[in-house]
Amino acid sequence: MDLIVVPARYGSTRLPGKPLLQIAGRSLLERVTAVARAAADLAGNCEVVVATDDERIAEHARQIGAEAVMTAPDLDSGSSRACAAARQRAQKPGLVINLQGDAPFIPPAIVAGLVAALREGTADVATPVYRLDWARLDRLRTHKLTAPFSGTTCIRAEDGRALWFSKTIIPALRGEAALREAGPLSPVWQHLGLYGYRMAALEWFADAAPGHYETLEGLEQLRFLEAGRTVATVEVDPPSHVMSGIDTPEDLALAEDTIARLGDPFAG
Repeated sequence: MDLIVVPARYGSTRLPGKPLLQIAGRSLLERVTAVARAAADLAGNCEVVVATDDERIAEHARQIGAEAVMTAPDLDSGSSRACAAARQRAQKPGLVINLQGDAPFIPPAIVAGLVAALREGTADVATPVYRLDWARLDRLRTHKLTAPFSGTTCIRAEDGRALWFSKTIIPALRGEAALREAGPLSPVWQHLGLYGYRMAALEWFADAAPGHYETLEGLEQLRFLEAGRTVATVEVDPPSHVMSGIDTPEDLALAEDTIARLGDPFAG
């Protein structure tokens, strides 16, 4: 049995109690667990659990019909919290999906696609990426002028293996004018912050020290690449509702505005 974990931490410097906050009439946690349930149905042979450090969140999870487990408050990442939850299962799962608790707009098919990629392949980790058209690349560049650490890009091999991830926009584009004339898509891939792991790889991650470049970039997936482990990237279509996360009151307002403009993807 595989497992989708929704890490949901109460403490947040900028947005305390974030999983319990409402977006267009539904809590953030309710929205994310609905995505997880729909993805589990698509993938088959898959369970869903909320991993939290706070009884208020655990109680809310139970109110919306989700299983919840308590994890230590001092865990330093969502992946470590996902590992702690997976280790509590009566039988360890073969695969674990870490569906961050502030990602309500991830399409369930993308989550299920990571399960399929790991079941069918040999990589330690799988994560989704999408190719930017020139307009999206221009918007990302503009956004990074004021929020340089928002948005992650990826360089990938022809077989889909991740070669590197960065908070800067990679690769640099020599001869960009000619590239723009050649077609509507840029050579830049943007990363969606969602991970699937083989259980053994997730346990290795939870027990290993952070890598040098992981620390510099603030990107936990670099721990795997620095150690020579394989991260598969799964190509997906750009989601219609794209947000890197909900971390501030402004992000909450933007999420509600996005729903008002594009419709509510709630799958419950």
